[in-house]
Amino acid sequence: MIKFIKKECKDISILLKSIPAPIFALFVIAIIAMNLLANKAVSIPWSWLALDCGIIVSWIAFMTNDIITKHFGPKEATKISVVAILINLLICLLFFIASKIPGIWGESYVEGSEGIINNAIDKTFGGTWYVVLGSTIAFLVSAVVNNTINYGLGLIIKKKPNGFKTFAIRSYISTGIGQFVDNFCFALIVSHVFFGWTMLQCITCSLTGMVLELLFEVVFSPLGYKICQKWKAENVGQLYFDYRSMKE
Repeated sequence: MIKFIKKECKDISILLKSIPAPIFALFVIAIIAMNLLANKAVSIPWSWLALDCGIIVSWIAFMTNDIITKHFGPKEATKISVVAILINLLICLLFFIASKIPGIWGESYVEGSEGIINNAIDKTFGGTWYVVLGSTIAFLVSAVVNNTINYGLGLIIKKKPNGFKTFAIRSYISTGIGQFVDNFCFALIVSHVFFGWTMLQCITCSLTGMVLELLFEVVFSPLGYKICQKWKAENVGQLYFDYRSMKE
């Protein structure tokens, strides 16, 4: 077991050195932002529908996952997702500690409401255990689903495997299903159990969020494709590919 852990740590270490820093940083930031923005619900006039502001950044996490899957493979993308989740949990812990440190937030200076506002901001950043647990499980499951489907479609589609059309099909289908899984797992674990959402709200929220997040991916998929092409042309990740070939 210890030998396996050491092997995996070395594998991940070399993989992290091989992935361009901006993409990894964007991936991690998106996951952290998703947790914070999920605290703000979107005002919608229909009781059967519920959305949160996390939808405006979650597509970034899935697009970067698709890029990593296309270039390195599904296992590597999943390993990077695990690393990003661990970093997010560390940030959540730091936010929680910050929320417990005595002090006043700048935005709480509203006469007569300082204590209420300050406490509310502390709770927003401090989070609650079930929200962190739900978001962690939901993203991990959806990342595995997204990466596996994306890679599987790449094996099925033989015509112009490196063309934009193939990249788009892989990304749209895997992201759509992955986003639904992410939204539904979170809604089922957190919203249904702790906030009393009905199953209809969980499903409609998951479907609507999936559609909105998929639209973002459609708009920005040409950028994702260009990044993949650039990585391939510049032999990005050669260090890892050489290491992997030695293992085999």
